[in-house]
Amino acid sequence: MNYRLTKSKFILGLQCEKALYLDVYKPNLAYYPPETLARFRKGRDFEAKVKALFPNAIDISKQLGRNIQRYPELTTRMLEQPGEVNLYEAGFVYNEVLVLADVVHKGADGNISVYEIKNSLSVKDVFRRDVSIQYYVISHCLSNIGSFSIIYNDGEDNPVYEELLLEAREAEPLIARHVERFKDVLQGMEPSIKTGTQCTVPYECPYARYCNGNVSAQLELGCFQ
Repeated sequence: MNYRLTKSKFILGLQCEKALYLDVYKPNLAYYPPETLARFRKGRDFEAKVKALFPNAIDISKQLGRNIQRYPELTTRMLEQPGEVNLYEAGFVYNEVLVLADVVHKGADGNISVYEIKNSLSVKDVFRRDVSIQYYVISHCLSNIGSFSIIYNDGEDNPVYEELLLEAREAEPLIARHVERFKDVLQGMEPSIKTGTQCTVPYECPYARYCNGNVSAQLELGCFQ
C-alpha cells in the first residue's frame, strides 16, 4: 500500500508545514541534539515496559523490519486469527496516511483496543492529536474499535490510562482537513515560513538549524514513524 504521510510527519506538519516538507524531501538536514536522543531512548525504555503487560504479542516490526509497505497486510492477517491477539507496531493505511500503533489488542469477542504509549507525566495536547490521527486511519480500516487509550507515566514508571475514543472521533473532520492540506503542501514548492515559536513548540524542530542558515546540519537520527 502506498502512503505519503505518516503519523510523525502529520504531527510535524501541525507544528510547521515547512518542517513537514523538509522531512519528506530533505531529511538529511535534520539535527537532533544529544538531550533529544536521550529523551527518545528513555521513552523507548518506558514503552518496552508497558508493552510487556500485553503477553504473547506479535511484534510486526520484528517480523518485517524496514519493509514498512507490508505492515498493514501482516497486521490484517494477524487480526483475522481467532481468539485474542496482541500486536506491537501494527500498521494501517488510509487515504495515503500510514500509522503504526504501539499496541493493538483484539479480545476474544473481536473488539479492538488500541494503546498509544507516551513517557510523560500528563496527556499533552500534541498527544491527543497523535491519537486523533491514528483513529482517523485505523477507524477506516477496522469497524470494531471499542477503546482507544493513551498510556502515560505516573512518575514512577507505572502506567496510567486515559480513554480518548470519543475525543478522537469528534476530531475526525478536522484531521481529515489537515491531511488534505498536508498532501497539497507536499505537491508544491518548499514553503516560505519565517522562524518563530513553532520552531520550539511543542518540540524542538530538527530543521531549525537549516532555517536559521546553518545548512551544514547533519542527520543524527533516522525518521520515526
